[in-house]
Amino acid sequence: MSFDEEPMGTAMSEDDGPYLFDVGVIALAHTDAPVRDAALSYVRDAITGEIDAIVPYTAVFGAHAVLSTYYGRSNAEASRLLENFMSANRIRWYDRLPETLVNDSLENARAVNIGSWDGYYAQVAIDEGVNTLVTIDDDFETFEEFDTDVILSSAEFQELNAFLEG
Repeated sequence: MSFDEEPMGTAMSEDDGPYLFDVGVIALAHTDAPVRDAALSYVRDAITGEIDAIVPYTAVFGAHAVLSTYYGRSNAEASRLLENFMSANRIRWYDRLPETLVNDSLENARAVNIGSWDGYYAQVAIDEGVNTLVTIDDDFETFEEFDTDVILSSAEFQELNAFLEG
């Protein structure tokens, strides 16, 4: 999906899961950006157990970096927000990082020309039987093993960029 197209939608249900959230969704949900509603909706539904969500612990570190680098949160504020998020017991927290996962992730990055972190999230989605990877970018569209929900339309993505340039 290119950013010129409308998003696939954010209609979610337990039947569509499990869902995997990438860094951008987690970070966006913890901001005051004007386009955060879709991300916040997914995160709230995961926290309450309305949807089956998988979140790699590594995504928490990534969200911290995004919150403090791009969204202007202090390290202390980003840490507080994400520590609170991590207290969600209904989310399936993914903590594995074996050598085979690293190799498969790098192979994904090479094969479809994406960053290694996106190759990692794609491989976790594949290994965990994820039905939908929730993201703010279109790097995952080439994977047939799972659906991708790009939660921002092109106009919303432009609005987010304008907000970040602020």
